[in-house]
Amino acid sequence: MIRQALRTLGAAVLLALFATGPASAMHIEQRDEVSYLRGPYNFDFYQRHNHSYRISSSIHFAHGIQHDLLALRPMEEHVKTDQASDAMYLDMLFNPPRTEPKMDYYAPYTNQFAWRLLRSIDWTHMHHEQTYDILSDEGIPWQEKKEWTDRAVAYYQDQLDLPMSEAPLDVTMRRAAVMMKPYFSLFRNHYPQSNNFFYAAHWWHPVIYEALMLAGNGEAQQAMLDATNKTYYEQVLRDRPLRMLLSREAMPRYSRMSPESANIFDNLHMLHGIAYDILAYDAWSPDEQREELYRVIRAMSHQPGDEKLARKFALPYPDMDPRVYHDWMRGTDGAMTRIMLEMWDEMMPMMMPRGMAMDESQHRRMSEQLRMKLRPGLQQGELAGSLHDAMKTIMPDMRMAPEAMRPGETPKQMVETMLQGWHRKYGDMPDAQPISMADDPVPPVSPFQAIKAEAATMR
Repeated sequence: MIRQALRTLGAAVLLALFATGPASAMHIEQRDEVSYLRGPYNFDFYQRHNHSYRISSSIHFAHGIQHDLLALRPMEEHVKTDQASDAMYLDMLFNPPRTEPKMDYYAPYTNQFAWRLLRSIDWTHMHHEQTYDILSDEGIPWQEKKEWTDRAVAYYQDQLDLPMSEAPLDVTMRRAAVMMKPYFSLFRNHYPQSNNFFYAAHWWHPVIYEALMLAGNGEAQQAMLDATNKTYYEQVLRDRPLRMLLSREAMPRYSRMSPESANIFDNLHMLHGIAYDILAYDAWSPDEQREELYRVIRAMSHQPGDEKLARKFALPYPDMDPRVYHDWMRGTDGAMTRIMLEMWDEMMPMMMPRGMAMDESQHRRMSEQLRMKLRPGLQQGELAGSLHDAMKTIMPDMRMAPEAMRPGETPKQMVETMLQGWHRKYGDMPDAQPISMADDPVPPVSPFQAIKAEAATMR
């Protein structure tokens, strides 16, 4: 059944691709390539932890093809597309590829009109590979892991003009100002299976770092990764998270060691979701979608001063175990949802009709719709369309900056208001403290062994 779904979906994508006409009608961009950074650790993750490497390749396959599925399949078929996509992703995950191709192999259509989006993703995936390699390399003493990671971060930031920012997502999301754009929440709400596949993927990526951080250089690495992968396949994929987990939640030790790298990954993972929203919004042409995609990439990329903000985040679960699918990982409440709710509170006064205050009933209805829109799928009582559409239904006179509705334009006053709100709340917060790398980690016992030992003492 899955194979038939793949054949049907693949044929539909190819037909739609040929129906779009040649790429010569679109603007051709210069495509300068930069290769990966050479080091003694290159390909160690592939060689030492090949199964985990292939899981990562499967996830990146899904990320790539999702662009074309949204760009080429009509929104009216979202249920069918979502079901077939998820089946395809799971099939690839249980039969993973042996190597990882670039995004444009799986998203050739999107590559024609928004190449810089795929290049930005590929460049950050390269950083994934570098940093996994560094932690996997037995030849790099534990005390030097941070030095080599810092070198990889610097190369990532310096060699291409598309690096994700090292500032926390709290800041870059406010700069991107996407919540009241006409596309926001479409992918999350209309493609929930695919969306939640990626939420599970964004559980896997950070917890693998944390497994490596706990294991140290020795033989325990493989056992830690095996146990973490087992949890992924047996629990996380079957009961997927309902929000995007942030690095500070799912890899607190690595975030303390390299907050720059951790924030880069958060910004990439958020970019994935925003890009899918934009491509799902078929009221814009490919050229208009490109304008908005590139605007968001610029907002979430490095800007002067971002380096001073890298450690501006709290660590809610500093002792989390990557082999455990903790209850707090599963629902919608968490760091990402908090960021969205704070942004909403900061924006709302600007959007009220002049001389009017929101009554209690209206505030309650809008808050309910916001929480529904932040939850994957379509909920009972949820208004149709994007978050913006739902809010305008409840408050038809809601004031909107004209540029908020246009592709490629940033509502600057709204951005400034939200950034001021963040600085008031968190500008003076203490930095997340560095983690000591002086001693090799002592791998912890497995959670199952710990439970057995505790039960034995109680007899």
